[in-house]
Amino acid sequence: MNGFADTLLDWFDRHGRKDLPWQQDPTPYRVWVSEIMLQQTQVGTVIPYYQRFMDRFPTIDDLAEAELDEVLHCWTGLGYYARARNLHKTAALVANSGFPTDQAGLEALPGIGRSTAGAIRALAHAQHAVILDANVKRVLARFHAIVGHTAEARTLEQLWAHAERHTPARRTAEYTQAIMDLGAMLCTRGAPKCTECPLIDECTAYQTHRVGEFPHPRPKRVKPVRQARMYVITTPDGACLLEQRPNKGIWGGLWTPPERSAATTPDEICSEVGIHCDSVTESRIAPRFRHTFTHFHLDIEPYYLCLDAEPALIAEGGRWQWYRPGQNRPVGLSAPAVKLLATLDQFELS
Repeated sequence: MNGFADTLLDWFDRHGRKDLPWQQDPTPYRVWVSEIMLQQTQVGTVIPYYQRFMDRFPTIDDLAEAELDEVLHCWTGLGYYARARNLHKTAALVANSGFPTDQAGLEALPGIGRSTAGAIRALAHAQHAVILDANVKRVLARFHAIVGHTAEARTLEQLWAHAERHTPARRTAEYTQAIMDLGAMLCTRGAPKCTECPLIDECTAYQTHRVGEFPHPRPKRVKPVRQARMYVITTPDGACLLEQRPNKGIWGGLWTPPERSAATTPDEICSEVGIHCDSVTESRIAPRFRHTFTHFHLDIEPYYLCLDAEPALIAEGGRWQWYRPGQNRPVGLSAPAVKLLATLDQFELS
């Protein structure tokens, strides 16, 4: 075993996290769900979602047999919904046969990349496998003072080479958790606790007083701003009209108030969904709010329309529903949908 791994494992034995929910009975299914949830999301945020998810879908068969709407509902608020869709797809693929135990077989499944496959192999099967999540990238980038943003191909190649060299042949599962813990607990993105780090004596970034330089930041790009209007169409009994998004693209498969261009008029949206304009009793435009995606900002203008009764839906495709918060079957809701539905009790037209 190399000195890097020895030092890290000694620290883990004394200070590492050993009571995370997915560390208890670390089956391939439980480890896989946790690893997917932890992609781009911190542990503290993930834990309650993970616990609720496991309560509802305790086995992979339960997940495979569930409706996608229910899976997305359990995911609501966690973001990056493609992860939930891929969980559902993969569950259907492996429910009968079980998870592959080899790297290539795991990487062939939806949503499982090289690092996630390595984590499943190491943590669930105690195999010698290598991971490179965001925490590990940060630790290695600082320890070796690796130049370049961690998403760049040349930088990634160096990081993977170091990750493979440091990963020990024995106690691989403990080492995998140890290096993730070090990144999450000490070698944090902001205000790292370098003086508590067991690797301080050999960390190139620390020894050269350049910790703040690594990992190198992504070159800044100005995010474009897009404009949209969301129609919050309600009935006297508290139902709100929701539209299901296409499975691909932004908010794929989720339900949201109809989103249209900022130029769309109330007459146009009413005509589209089969509502007579005469049934609109009151309306109001609320202040815009911003929802930020990875690559752009979306400024949303809520347009409230109150109807005198609930009309029948005549639009095709089954992509519409009258939704009553707390009464309908669980569905996946976009973040703006959650925000706007929460305003219905307080919404008063002047």
